[in-house]
Amino acid sequence: MGRVTERRKVLRIRDGAVSTRPDTLVAEEPLEIRLNGRPLAITMRTPGDDFALAAGFLVSEGVLGTAADLQNIVYCAGATADGANTYNVVDVKTAPGVKLPDFSLERNVYTSSSCGLCGKAGLDAVRTTTHWPIADTPPVRVTPALLAGLPERLRAAQQVFDRTGGLHAAALFGEDGELLDVREDVGRHNAVDKLVGRALQNADLPLSRTVLLVSGRASFELAQKAVMAGVPVLAAVSAPSSLAVDLAAETGLTLVGFLRGSSMNVYAGEHRVALPAGAAER
Repeated sequence: MGRVTERRKVLRIRDGAVSTRPDTLVAEEPLEIRLNGRPLAITMRTPGDDFALAAGFLVSEGVLGTAADLQNIVYCAGATADGANTYNVVDVKTAPGVKLPDFSLERNVYTSSSCGLCGKAGLDAVRTTTHWPIADTPPVRVTPALLAGLPERLRAAQQVFDRTGGLHAAALFGEDGELLDVREDVGRHNAVDKLVGRALQNADLPLSRTVLLVSGRASFELAQKAVMAGVPVLAAVSAPSSLAVDLAAETGLTLVGFLRGSSMNVYAGEHRVALPAGAAER
């Protein structure tokens, strides 16, 4: 099994002083995801929570919606020519009756993110294929003060980041601000998949009473994953993309960007943000 971190020798230069010492780096290895024995996708990830990562990936692709859709996940023995298990190949077996995606040639290649529904055509596809339409969930209301406190709490929970400085993170919070789960990975999309996959394994989908916070920008892929898991509020410490905003507006997702201190921008779904009494727009 691969490690989360690895050690490498570096030449360290500080204020003119030079030394040689080991440095701790985040591990990055490929993970091939197979579906019922057939190759589906390859993603670069930090080893760990691989089964959750695969399950979350398939939630975002619209294949899995509940724990009952998943039969089991295993590492593939004999993944190499000599029969060794690299722990870099997993096979997801779905329950009978689960509709499978199209195994097209272009899907069976390396992907830096699980963008199975990219481009303008993907907006309507996400809205129509999600198992958990956000518009159908009970209303969630969060205050700016609650949102403002989340990044610091996420940062405090990033244990591997403290050792490497090279990981993205994603966290799930309850609507009352309770930290429910946090995952780290070299890929921001993988961190979200690990969260969603664990929720599916625990039969916690849809995540209709939660806030998803990501440590970087809010891309279309991350907005897609939030919508597919039924998350009503997605917040990011950096900027969203234009397509992420379009998807949020189309599906009813509340999208918050540039969440830094008491400042933030609400790009869509502002009806879920409870402003203080007497607050006026300037």
